Amino acid sequence: MGRRPKVTIVGAGMVGHTTAHWLATEEIADLVLVDIIEKMPMGKALDLQQAGPIRDVDVSIVGSNGYEETAGSDVVVIIAGIARKPGMTREQLIDTNSGIVRSVVEQVVKHSPDAALIVVTNPLDAMTYLTYKVSGFPRERVIGESGALDSTRFRTFIAKEVGLSVEDVSGMVIGAHTDKDMVPLPRFAHVGGVPLGHLVAPDRIEAIVARTRRGGAEITELMGSSAFFAPGAAIAQMVEAIVRDKKRLIPSSVLLDGEYGERNVCIGVPVVLGGRGVERIIELPLNDEERAAFKASVAAVREHIGSLKL
Repeated sequence: MGRRPKVTIVGAGMVGHTTAHWLATEEIADLVLVDIIEKMPMGKALDLQQAGPIRDVDVSIVGSNGYEETAGSDVVVIIAGIARKPGMTREQLIDTNSGIVRSVVEQVVKHSPDAALIVVTNPLDAMTYLTYKVSGFPRERVIGESGALDSTRFRTFIAKEVGLSVEDVSGMVIGAHTDKDMVPLPRFAHVGGVPLGHLVAPDRIEAIVARTRRGGAEITELMGSSAFFAPGAAIAQMVEAIVRDKKRLIPSSVLLDGEYGERNVCIGVPVVLGGRGVERIIELPLNDEERAAFKASVAAVREHIGSLKL
């Protein structure tokens, strides 16, 4: 008999434990929660494990302050890092989080040399690039969680606008995982196969795009901290696509090597996620306006990458 897949989540704060919750609910994998805060991940793991009998969830969930328990993970999700605080420059955020991510990746690679790595720490695209460089893994196994989250926000706002089920709404967001630089693609969005432009007036589409760009900021303004339900669900969707070899088309941040005319940069593009990680990168026929927005997005990410001490 084969063993159950094993997934490690490094960073057991709100996003980390919500990711674990979504994964456990679907019995996707055995879980290891890692955090530097003493005993905290053990407590969260125990709490979640005790929901098992009620929800008929039969997976192992353990917490740890170290990496021994993570050995042999199939997927490792890297959420560890700090959120940008008021008055903090982007460079300070990059400095702090790159130090954290570098040390996490070194530990993870030692214990799980065959894992796929999903990066969540911000600034997302730069941290995905750093993870690729530090891990030495092939690009197929280093994937940033960007479009999965931005796209679910886009789809939510489309569904609300048209008054139809979210189940019928398809829509994607590419580009950098920042308010200013993400590139929602309404031209490629549809509801049950009907193009979005057939159902929604141009000014309303613009409003949906604008709200999608501010999706994270809107939530932070409302509750004073970052989102966690949707990010956790987006990460869980990516993890499931990999461990169950589902071949899902999910926009994610990956290293480009000639696709979209770009090299040596990690940025959100539509990819097929399956058992080998990134199995294909889909090149969309972007129009001039979309291409210009994507180019500007790449330039912004290159600036972040330039701030890394590689």
